[in-house]
Amino acid sequence: MNYDQIFDSAIDRLHEEGRYRVFIDIMRNKGAYPNARCFHGHNGPKPITVWCSNDYLCMGQHDKVIGAMEAALHDVGAGSGGTRNIGGNTHLHVELERELADLHGKDTALLFTSGYVSNDATLSTLAKLLPGCVIFSDELNHASMIAGIRNSGCEKQVFRHNDVAHLEELLASVPLDTPKLIAFESVYSMDGDVAPIHAICDLAEKYNALTYIDEVHAVGMYGARGGGISERDNAAHRIDIIEGTLGKAFGVMGGYIAASAKVVDCIRSYAPGFIFTTSLSPVLVAGVLASVRHLKESSVERNAQQRAAAMLKLKFAEAGLPVMDSVTHIVPLMVGDPVRAKKISDFLLAEYGVYVQPINFPTVPRGTERLRFTPGPHHTDKMMDELTAALVEIWDRLEMDLAEAA
Repeated sequence: MNYDQIFDSAIDRLHEEGRYRVFIDIMRNKGAYPNARCFHGHNGPKPITVWCSNDYLCMGQHDKVIGAMEAALHDVGAGSGGTRNIGGNTHLHVELERELADLHGKDTALLFTSGYVSNDATLSTLAKLLPGCVIFSDELNHASMIAGIRNSGCEKQVFRHNDVAHLEELLASVPLDTPKLIAFESVYSMDGDVAPIHAICDLAEKYNALTYIDEVHAVGMYGARGGGISERDNAAHRIDIIEGTLGKAFGVMGGYIAASAKVVDCIRSYAPGFIFTTSLSPVLVAGVLASVRHLKESSVERNAQQRAAAMLKLKFAEAGLPVMDSVTHIVPLMVGDPVRAKKISDFLLAEYGVYVQPINFPTVPRGTERLRFTPGPHHTDKMMDELTAALVEIWDRLEMDLAEAA
């Protein structure tokens, strides 16, 4: 058995398909986001503009967040000291869970080391606790949700994306007394569309199903206090479990769920991904706590982000670039080919100092490869004009069609 040959073949396949992932070596400039330094393919750092960061509201560089983290470092030290059960349950963790529960109007919340872990641990554990559970999953759900559902070992039925008629058809095919869980996302990050939350909740009530919503691309950015689409649409009280991230709009790191006390108690007591993992550093928790509290009170960042997204969509459309329809802060530009998507990304970085990652399979279906832009509060009109001009030049260079929006 030639193990190296197997590994080489696996990587070669990715290169041949044009979807080998390259991690760009950068350092963000604190206080000057979205400006950064790029060390990729250069003898020294080159100034670039970041257009694909998930630090959507620039809270990772906010003075309140940095100050809280510095204070915690000197007060508590660097690490938590262990799992939540063994020395790692700091008072900062307790305070943050209270803030997150309040944010979503739930009894309590539970912290995880990432949004991936919170989805995987919660979905896999919840379904195992429900005898004979059937999970109804949106076809575009994130890999972390898919992993959690798969690890649960329960039956899964996949409904067409945001298609409530198809969801009802599947729900009706299962006996009413069978435990059911509907798992979906509020904002689908590669398309920028929004789930019909109330319609899904109507079906959940009709067919006696629990609801699980992934709000990772919405918390902090939507709702009067940053509670996500479920807050904006006045639907949070109808959702059984709300899952979110602390590493995107809140700008630091971690994941969480907010739910009833009974649900959270079961997850904290049964989920290996929670029980046997070192808890988040209190330094990170302090930063998130400051970020959550700030965004509960401030809509300045949210308003500026929405304004930037609307402006970039307009500039792309006016230039004839194939910007996809999006009702959120996500600005996807359709390419439709993995090799070209990577090539455009490379040209932008090397020649224009623009950093945006190509999005390829399995993140999106084959043939729908794209560039995904996430303009934030500090992307200026001048930056947008320069980006648009660069894209038009590259589109022309590659003899790609303009003036046909996807």
